[in-house]
Amino acid sequence: MKFHFKYIVMAIAVAFTYTANAQTVTKDTLKLDSVLIKETRSKYLPEISGQYIFSGKKTNIIYPDAGKANLTGNNARTLFSQVPGINVWEMDGAGLQLNIGTRGTDIHRSIETNIRQNGYNTNSDVVGYPENHYNLPFQAIGEVQYVRGASSLQFGSQFGGMVNFKIKQPDTTKAFGIESEQTAGSNRFFNSYNAVGGKVGKVSYYAYFDARSGDGWRPNAAFNYRAYYVNIKYQFNEKGSLSFQFSRSDYVQQIAGGLTDAMFTANSRQSTRFRNFFMPAINIPAIVFNYNFSPNTKLEIISHALFGERSSVQYIAGSNVADTVNKTLNTYNPRQVDRDHYKSFTTEARLLTDYNIGSVRSTLTTGIRYADGSTHRQQKGVGTSGTNYDLSIVKNYGIDLDLNAINYAAFAENIFRLTDKFSVTPGVRFEGIKTTINGVVNNRNTNVDYKRDRTFPLFGTGMQYQVSNTTQIYGNFSQAYRPYIYAAVTPADQLTLVDPNMKDSKGYNADLGYRGKIGQVLTFDVNGFFVRYNDRAGTLTVQDAGGANHLYLTTVGNAEAKGVEAYTELSLIRGFDSQASSDLRIFNTLAYTHGRYISGSINNNGTNTSLVGHKLEGTPDWTNRTGLTYINEHITSTVLFSYVGKQFSDANNTLFNPTGASGIVPAYKLVDLAFNYRFLKSYHVNFNVNNLTNQKYFTRRINMYPGPGILPGDGISFNIGLGVKI
Repeated sequence: MKFHFKYIVMAIAVAFTYTANAQTVTKDTLKLDSVLIKETRSKYLPEISGQYIFSGKKTNIIYPDAGKANLTGNNARTLFSQVPGINVWEMDGAGLQLNIGTRGTDIHRSIETNIRQNGYNTNSDVVGYPENHYNLPFQAIGEVQYVRGASSLQFGSQFGGMVNFKIKQPDTTKAFGIESEQTAGSNRFFNSYNAVGGKVGKVSYYAYFDARSGDGWRPNAAFNYRAYYVNIKYQFNEKGSLSFQFSRSDYVQQIAGGLTDAMFTANSRQSTRFRNFFMPAINIPAIVFNYNFSPNTKLEIISHALFGERSSVQYIAGSNVADTVNKTLNTYNPRQVDRDHYKSFTTEARLLTDYNIGSVRSTLTTGIRYADGSTHRQQKGVGTSGTNYDLSIVKNYGIDLDLNAINYAAFAENIFRLTDKFSVTPGVRFEGIKTTINGVVNNRNTNVDYKRDRTFPLFGTGMQYQVSNTTQIYGNFSQAYRPYIYAAVTPADQLTLVDPNMKDSKGYNADLGYRGKIGQVLTFDVNGFFVRYNDRAGTLTVQDAGGANHLYLTTVGNAEAKGVEAYTELSLIRGFDSQASSDLRIFNTLAYTHGRYISGSINNNGTNTSLVGHKLEGTPDWTNRTGLTYINEHITSTVLFSYVGKQFSDANNTLFNPTGASGIVPAYKLVDLAFNYRFLKSYHVNFNVNNLTNQKYFTRRINMYPGPGILPGDGISFNIGLGVKI
């Protein structure tokens, strides 16, 4: 493992700062066990939060803790370890992308999940290209709100639910506070997180800067990531506030390339590419207006923009084709340059009001949304034969398109409290989508002039019954809709063929569960779910007349995902002795997902092959994560055991492809360790080890960036950090 001397110097500098300040620290005479207090917080969202209704929905709350997850490394499987059914695709070990999904949804860059920050979207184009290129540092997160598929009425038509990352708020008891953590680790990993916040008069503020870099676990996998954020809030009176927020994330990453099965078996750490690079840069300014007309009526209006790009330069060929000097040219082969430029503007307004029908209190939330998103897509440009990050082209782009999607929507949901224990929450959403594509696809000699308008309603309802003060039964049903995306019209890679008759996907989500607490001993949430996914878009492996394998993107067929999700947590010490100064907690998140195609077929070289009974791609039958956490006044430490079952990478359930771009993704087991020690009131040190047993595994195969082929998971790696918050 590599470790750079300059990082040791930085750690010593932070330690010296601590030593100088330690002389002025007085003994803390007020002992508040704040960490143990946090352990008692709910695992699911309340029925109302702000202008949002969550009654009857399957929800989760995550409070990031350095003693439970590798926040410095942005490790998603540890952050979401207490959410059943989460499948994480690891594009790299640096935490540069968030790739999550559940219940058979597409996981690539969380494309079927409505990803939000402080209530507004961060997906690059919510309708036409909803991949999430923006990623904030996990150290900045105060709370994660996760709502499953039934969120489609309030947040959009998506199947995969909604994730909202709420960034930390400032300490308003002081004018200026600072938070800083410096972390170094294996493979020359270094992360510097620094934040300031406070309140002066009616103005409060919080801002951070994060820089993360390293060589990566594989050769030719170096990265350099930066993230910025500022939130300035003006509380103009006791009823209203106005906030300006700005976020940015960008990074340049060297891509080590995909592997064939034979390569992975021989040496999973090898690299097939050294001239491939990827760079997204996303900027998100936002204005948030909140006003409470009365204790019963609240308004929120958020206007935000997203502008930026994702660019790549790659030598694109099968993983079994070496990137070597072309003897005819006496240079390396030219690389392919692909660039997207994003520009979108969105405004959402939400109003929540409590009112009475007779003696029964009800709650109504309504909202409207308008979004205008544009993408200028330039792909298949002939780049240079160089070896560095260079987006220069020597021949025009093969694809040059202007893509635009306008989305307008209105929704309403209402909690009818039929008794003091039982409530029903019906809702409706109306969506309108206008999509246009103009430009040229030169490599297919095609001029593109595409227009399509859609309008459709979505209906749903939820119910909730309070069995006791601490337990409740919940259930919901909600329709969902997914328009097919730009990539279905214009494939960028050379391995994929596209069906010109793609259809939009329609379906619904349903949940029925029981959750709550039994004393201080047991916390639980157990639910059954059912997802119907009609006209699902998917990838098939087909052969052409010459016997060559190709991937075919098409409307595959109708699918269903059904199963059980269960979260349980036992308090082994404080559950039996509430005065104990420490606790030992064991939790388990288990999900069984039976995801199968129920109709559909593919014409493979003139022969129709049925897909009925095939497993949904990227959907393991079983996922299970078990954690053991020890916590006291100074220490929080967690050992996490993860198991993810076998899954397939295409709808054909292909067993083997010589390029490695499709086939089985074998089951894998991992062990992760997180440790955090707090001392002298304001300081802490944390230590993380990922893949403690150094398992050889991978989470996905891919036919596009950054493959094609198998993307190996990282072997054992560690980091250690020293932080202060004053």
